Amino acid sequence: MSNEKFSQKMGDRLLDPANNRIWKGALWLIVILLLVDVLLGWYWSWEPDLQEVRAPASAQPGEVVTLEVIHVASTLLDKPGGYLSNDILPHRLWLDNMPAWEFGVLVQLRDMVRVMRRDMSRSQSQSQEDRNLAIAEPQFNFDSRSWAMPATESEYRRGIRALERYLESLRSGEGRFYARADNLNSWLNEVQNRLGALSQDLSRSVGRTTLDTEEDTPVTQLDSKERVVKTPWLKIDDVFYEARGASWALVQLMRALEVEFADVLRKKNATVSFRQMVRELEATQETLWSPMVLNGSGFGVFANHSLVMANYLSRANASLIDLRKLLQEG
Repeated sequence: MSNEKFSQKMGDRLLDPANNRIWKGALWLIVILLLVDVLLGWYWSWEPDLQEVRAPASAQPGEVVTLEVIHVASTLLDKPGGYLSNDILPHRLWLDNMPAWEFGVLVQLRDMVRVMRRDMSRSQSQSQEDRNLAIAEPQFNFDSRSWAMPATESEYRRGIRALERYLESLRSGEGRFYARADNLNSWLNEVQNRLGALSQDLSRSVGRTTLDTEEDTPVTQLDSKERVVKTPWLKIDDVFYEARGASWALVQLMRALEVEFADVLRKKNATVSFRQMVRELEATQETLWSPMVLNGSGFGVFANHSLVMANYLSRANASLIDLRKLLQEG
């Protein structure tokens, strides 16, 4: 068959009405699938609301905190859309705000479980650690983006089951939890470091000028150079939602800790300081009415949501510093 006849035959096939219907049908199917994916992504981007924390009747020491840690971990996995950070489907390309929110929650969850294992469940530094918390902590430190063999969700659920066993041991009297000022202060130290880092990251949305110097240079010969540090434009919303997720988790955990450490806070005259810190963090969960995270200049026409978030975190951090002084000296 000559090339001319072959080309004519292929052209006739492409112009065949039956083939046109197939191509149109495939195109419409792709459009519908993309539309469904966008709608699902919008629904999956809904953030969980804050929940009140109340102590069960005749609660044992540590029960309220453990229940809340389990609630935070379960919400991370069972919210609308489930756990999204390790998804490989198409919506992962544009649905990055919720994975950033999840990472903020996860960091606070890891810190809380680590302090429970290291401090709150032990009477002193030489005491034996709780076997269930020793299982839970490394489970939550598993790779947050692993989608198979094993999947992140399965590892985190193992951590939740270990926490549930610890909860049962508390209720039966076998487990231990020590609501002491030094244990609360140990966790607050972790929170202080996290809030400081998040506040710095948020402030870089508009760029910050820093002095870049050599560490070993004598003070008399100090020759500093200015350097502008700014968050990349495509990362601004990720930093914002990471801070928002961390703040959500902190509010939930702090509400539980206020119940658990009520006697300690009252004896140290620190209840008001603690509640003020929580109130500042609650303000970070107000509804974001803008369809996107705006990045206006400090005194410009448009808002800068990152700076507003940084302000709330800085104020919470200031209250936290006062609180830690009261716990140490009050």
